[in-house]
Amino acid sequence: MSGPCGWRQDRDAPHPDPADSLLVEDDLELRVPNERDADELFLNVDTNRDYLRKWLPWVDDVTSVEDEAAAIRRIAETRENGEDCFYLIFLEGNIVGTLSLNSIDWDNRGFVVGYWISEESMGKGIVTKSCARLFDHCFDDLCLHRGALEVAVENYASIAIAERLGMRLEGITKEREWLYDHYVDASLYAITAPEWRERSQD
Repeated sequence: MSGPCGWRQDRDAPHPDPADSLLVEDDLELRVPNERDADELFLNVDTNRDYLRKWLPWVDDVTSVEDEAAAIRRIAETRENGEDCFYLIFLEGNIVGTLSLNSIDWDNRGFVVGYWISEESMGKGIVTKSCARLFDHCFDDLCLHRGALEVAVENYASIAIAERLGMRLEGITKEREWLYDHYVDASLYAITAPEWRERSQD
């Protein structure tokens, strides 16, 4: 982890850029995708389609490798604009999921995280460890102040991740997202940089 950066004190200074890659631990890494990853990423989505569709609204929009490649190109554009940053989760060199910084609010020093992981990779602590590494990067290197996570109220696996990360439940958003044929309510979890550092010292 790095020390405080100048941007924290000078709001007119250029904001730092998210890293291209982050090492979580041996054999577990976060890396910004390129179009060469489209085949493997699409295979993961296609293999896990029914499982992912339970909570993710975009699955039906990804029906080919070209769809995935186009998404990666859009991701590169929004990252260039400083709006968000999307990472692939690599375990032993293989893609097992994704983790993203969504809606980075540089003015108010806030961000939202989102993720998914393949069904066979669940239960190994991969997402929790990856989120913890990303939070370290956001709070220490990017000088952001508040991280948030929205999860469907019945998505108990994601709720458990938020709780393991020490995030607090701030409220329930009624009918937050349209999921194919129905609305789902969402739980809003959040944590601030001071809270994260205090947690890390425990």
